Amino acid sequence: MKEIHDLIEISQFYGSDKRFVIAGGGNTSYKNEEKIWVKASGTSLATITEEGFAILDRTKLNSMTGKEYSKDEKEREDQVKNDLAEATLTKGNRPSVETSLHNVIDFPFVVHLHPTVVNGLLCSVNVESELKRLFGNRVLYIEYTDPGYVLFKKVNDKLKEYRLLYSEEPNVIWLQNHGLFVAADSIDEIKSIYSDIFEKIESFIKDHVPNEKIEIPKKIVDFIPAIRMMLSQNGLKTLKVRNNSLIQYFAENEENQEDINKPFTPDEIVYCKSNYLFINCSETTEILTESSRLIDEFVEKYGYIPKVLLIKGVGLVAVGDNPKQCEVVLDVFEDAMKVAFISKSFGGPNPMLQEQIDFIDNWEVENYRRSIAAGNSSGRVENRIIIITGAAQGFGEGVGRCLIKEGANIVIADLNEEKGNETADDLIHLAKSNTVLFVKTDVSDIDSLENLMLQTVCKFGGVDCFISNAGVLRAGGLEDMTRENFDFVTKINYNAYFYCTKVVSKIMKLQTEFANSDYFADIIQVNSKSGLQGSKANFAYAGGKFGGIGLTQSFALELAPFKIKVNSVCPGNYYEGPLWSDPENGLFIQYLNAGKVPGAKTIEDVKSFYLSKVPMKKGCTPEDVTKGILYLMEQTGETGQALPVTGGQIMLS
Repeated sequence: MKEIHDLIEISQFYGSDKRFVIAGGGNTSYKNEEKIWVKASGTSLATITEEGFAILDRTKLNSMTGKEYSKDEKEREDQVKNDLAEATLTKGNRPSVETSLHNVIDFPFVVHLHPTVVNGLLCSVNVESELKRLFGNRVLYIEYTDPGYVLFKKVNDKLKEYRLLYSEEPNVIWLQNHGLFVAADSIDEIKSIYSDIFEKIESFIKDHVPNEKIEIPKKIVDFIPAIRMMLSQNGLKTLKVRNNSLIQYFAENEENQEDINKPFTPDEIVYCKSNYLFINCSETTEILTESSRLIDEFVEKYGYIPKVLLIKGVGLVAVGDNPKQCEVVLDVFEDAMKVAFISKSFGGPNPMLQEQIDFIDNWEVENYRRSIAAGNSSGRVENRIIIITGAAQGFGEGVGRCLIKEGANIVIADLNEEKGNETADDLIHLAKSNTVLFVKTDVSDIDSLENLMLQTVCKFGGVDCFISNAGVLRAGGLEDMTRENFDFVTKINYNAYFYCTKVVSKIMKLQTEFANSDYFADIIQVNSKSGLQGSKANFAYAGGKFGGIGLTQSFALELAPFKIKVNSVCPGNYYEGPLWSDPENGLFIQYLNAGKVPGAKTIEDVKSFYLSKVPMKKGCTPEDVTKGILYLMEQTGETGQALPVTGGQIMLS
């Protein structure tokens, strides 16, 4: 059906452009005499398909227009919701609450959006006079009205008046502090109308919205992880930091903050709640002290933790249950900043009134949208932030693949930029509300590791588990091993474990200081069976791994008072991974060339030799090691341990 294809096209056209739609908001429809197709509640316009539309019987919808509903607000909204459900032909899709409004507009196509530029006008003090100045006296303007049935009735009455007065159907309906409806016979007409509206409003904006990106200061690692824990007393939160010249305009000036301290639109309340926390000090110790005090006061006053923090000298900080939520909070609140800035061209900002805010905050429909927007993720390490070094490929990549499925947010730290980005893109497809970040990292360089911490804190707010997995191997006996190879293996397998622990433990100590009593952080070294038993013609690798267990035990003693567990997991051989199977430099070929396996003439001979030593007759897989890692993270009674995962090849005595 061509009309439905057109509806999908225009929905995706506007839905994928943040100038028009933030956080999947807005709705679209097409109708004929018998039916209306309208976007289902909680569906994103950017990716909508035919299945994303609810189809309703217009005869039943029309009967709702003249029906008398209860005067009790809650009872009335329940009655309307039930009648909408009764009119819905596609069960399972909850129609947009504005379906009845779409139905009474006398054009086949309707596109309702909340464009930033338009709301800069609609959320301004002089909105009505400015609308007439820009678009003439025939504008159909609706003063702010609570959404739902009340808004529908008001718009319907205004439409009747308009038709009587002008003998025509308006193409545009302007809703104060909400957005606009544009309707027409074709999607090309709708695009043309929106384009004209944008062009006209933009021509009257006096100052362009600043949008230069500003670098986030390194000092955030000294307090953002602590703030995350202050906000995580009832479940781990994710924090995400963003800064640019617009955010700075508000963050650096308390007077400017007055323009954004109340919401402008229902969407802002749905995603950001209606109260925000402004922290107007810039020294680290002051920020920590003030944050602790203000968060306690905020929770005491409002009964929930803030979703939006604006910190002087830092920028905008979103608080969410997962990264998906944080991204939406950042987009929606930055959009509110743009609206406030644009509104200065039309008399200044005009936020919603408290009674209007309270209605949205408690409205079942918006709570439903809020729950859909929250997303979901579930697993044994849900919402934990886990850095894995050397995770671009091999064992680290396999462990990351397992942990992303368990709900973790994964940071891939690797020197191989091309492979790291490729792996991150691959793992993101396995994520739900969690996500993956790649940071190019040299584990043997402190500066590179400190950048890893900065990028992780910017993206997620802290670090719950650090898996020191990056490792190298150069096989060879005393006759063959060069000093350069020995130093290289030791630098990566031994020294780098110290560098990583030194850097990450600073953040973890900060977190545990402010966390609740149930919280523990984890440092886990991926060691080897060669760290538990000597390895012939492989002393550089084995020596570093033996030393690694010594570091684990020593770090565990030092960090235990800070509730940081430090353990090693000691895998057997992962024969399918590149460490063993790489045809040019894998261990099979190295061991064959080094003569490590007497009598071996082929790679298969080497592999058979090693399998014969394993009672379970199998190699070790990333899945096996992940189970060990999950155990080490979940338990709170062990630290300083070396957990073998070797198929029985190594048995502790």
